[in-house]
Amino acid sequence: MRETRADIGVALDGDADRVIIVDEKGQVVDGDQLMAVVAASWAEDGRLSAPGLVSTVMANLGFERYLSSIGLTLERTPVGDRYVVERMRAQGYNLGGEPSGHIVLSDFATTGDGLVAALQLLAVVQKAGRPVSEVCHRFEPLPQVLKNVRYKAGRPLDDETVRAAIASATERSARGAWSSAPRAPSP
Repeated sequence: MRETRADIGVALDGDADRVIIVDEKGQVVDGDQLMAVVAASWAEDGRLSAPGLVSTVMANLGFERYLSSIGLTLERTPVGDRYVVERMRAQGYNLGGEPSGHIVLSDFATTGDGLVAALQLLAVVQKAGRPVSEVCHRFEPLPQVLKNVRYKAGRPLDDETVRAAIASATERSARGAWSSAPRAPSP
């Protein structure tokens, strides 16, 4: 991006249902930032069919706080575009997606379409008349940790173990103890 002095880079996955944008500085703009841009624009133009959007539990808390600051809500679902689309249909939302760049704009398509999402973003950038790096940086992402929890013999952990792990992580988050997180207990 910097070598060619391009204003924007658009990357689609193999079947083009996901999109990631790269700004003129070479910084990646993920799905949360893309949805924030589209949500704010559509809210301003009265195009949102509901006062918010749908994403997964993987959505960044900074994203959720940004939406709240502009009067929008975030409905969270389990990970997977099928859950996002199901919630969108059930609750009447026309915008949803995942941090991975799988953006669903149900006014135009019934599932994620990376090209349509990129075009919506380009329309906002054009309207703003500012660089992509300014338009697409709506919030400061908060630190996130993704950990896999292993199960013995395919059986889930007992409820008490799960509750204790959640309570411990919540308490550490409140203290800001990001790097001192202990490992999840083995079942």
